[in-house]
Amino acid sequence: MRHTPNFSHRRAVLLHRPDSNTDKLVRQLKLLGLVVEMIWEPLPVGDAPDIVLVDADQGWDGLLPWKSADEAPCPVVALLGTEAPSRIAWALEQGAGAILAKPINPSAVFPALVMAHARHEERIALRERLAHLEERLKLRPVVHAAVKLLMQKRGISEEDAYAALRSVAMQQRQTVEAIAAALATGTMKLPETG
Repeated sequence: MRHTPNFSHRRAVLLHRPDSNTDKLVRQLKLLGLVVEMIWEPLPVGDAPDIVLVDADQGWDGLLPWKSADEAPCPVVALLGTEAPSRIAWALEQGAGAILAKPINPSAVFPALVMAHARHEERIALRERLAHLEERLKLRPVVHAAVKLLMQKRGISEEDAYAALRSVAMQQRQTVEAIAAALATGTMKLPETG
């Protein structure tokens, strides 16, 4: 279940040139408890704020130190004066997790921040899941070797060998790959077959 983030005392960077929308937006962000800094220069690499709001109409090429949405280290909200699908798609590709239409409607600021935060959390979870799957894929040859070892030592079918590995993995509360690696290194005895 998603939780509503608390933005109090978080650092927000507003990449925006001053205009009629700026004061209203900054005031609303401060009401939400954010510490707001407004600049129109590239964000320093390694100094990511808690959230970035960027004026997509003024173009942000070169302002964000990451190359794609997957690399964004914090939630991003794009400010757009036009709802043209191509502009929205471009902003989303650049890492925006939410779009805030201009002129700024104060009641839309909090939902946009929440949406950007939720999308950023989803990206982090997906990155972690992919890293986990990649690690498991690297260990697949070890699993196949353990299955062959079980088949040879116990004289069981390939299906039964996989079932034995899964059973031990569930009992030990580990992945099949971890059990296979333990069998391959000799730190675990072969499971008994029933």
